[in-house]
Amino acid sequence: MASSKEYLEFVLEQLSELEEISYKAMMGEYIIYYRGKIVGGIYDDRFLVKNTKEAVRRMPEASLELPYEGAREMIMVDDIDDKDFLRDLLEAMYDELPEPKKKKK
Repeated sequence: MASSKEYLEFVLEQLSELEEISYKAMMGEYIIYYRGKIVGGIYDDRFLVKNTKEAVRRMPEASLELPYEGAREMIMVDDIDDKDFLRDLLEAMYDELPEPKKKKK
């Protein structure tokens, strides 16, 4: 099942306190970027973030979910309604996220 544009717009609104949030549509789903790094995505109308130490520390009870078959498990964000929590979560995760890969010429 693909994610809805409405859910994407809702998540982007919840992340609106952060600068440099962007997204890329990919096979009916959406990859979410923060300051150029992939933080997670929207898969089947679920907001999932990368499994980082900081994300686990801030959401110890959160479930690990597969965004799609064959992918690494990601953390499901249940507290999607709390803008302050989301801002703090992404800011805390940022340093643990890998740098974007350089595009081949």
